[in-house]
Parts: sequence; C-alpha cells; structure tokens
Amino acid sequence: MSGSQKITHPIPGKVQVSIDFPNKFYMGSFAREPKFKARTENDEILVKLSQSSRQNRAVEIHLHHYLLSDTLSAWADSLTETPHMKADHKTEQLDVPKHLKKTVRKTKPSKSALSSN
Repeated sequence: MSGSQKITHPIPGKVQVSIDFPNKFYMGSFAREPKFKARTENDEILVKLSQSSRQNRAVEIHLHHYLLSDTLSAWADSLTETPHMKADHKTEQLDVPKHLKKTVRKTKPSKSALSSN
C-alpha cells in the first residue's frame, strides 16, 4: 500500500450509516473522532469510514466509477431544489471538482482501456 492509500482524513461532525435488508436493519453513527479514507482501486472508488474508540467501527463502500459519476451528477441536479447553501460549503463544492479535473487529466489510460480500442 502506498503512502497516499494509508492517509485518513478527519470528518467534521457526525456520519450516520444505515443498511435496510428485508429482514434486518442496521444503523450506526460515527461521532467520536471519525475518519475517512478514499482511494481508487481498479475500476472502483473505495470510501472507508472508521472510528477508533471504545467502539471500533468501520464501513467500506465500493463504488464503480460510473456509479460515482452518476451519483454526483444526480446530486448536482438536486441542488436546484435547494436554493440556499452556506458560503463555506459552496466554496468547497466549487473547489473540489477543479482539483478532480486536474488530477484525472494527469492519469494514464489503464491497460484494459488500451486493449479495448
């Protein structure tokens, strides 16, 4: 694992996670010094939420790049329904796509992408 894959970031505030199966419902929160890690793995994005305290908790979410893109696009569309946004949130939401665009442009095509041409 490279150094960038080990980096965790603090989560400001609290995160809640719920999973609803037909016969079971799981719900948990990450409130005491929660952290997250996000990285690319093959054709997926791994997002890991963790909390190290009396109750160690961890959740890993694997999203295909297309699902992540579609999710972000749907979220962007939903912003038209919410006309107000805190100024600091707005600044952050505008800065991150610039960073993503710059970083994605620097990546090289994968071997599987090259062989499919």
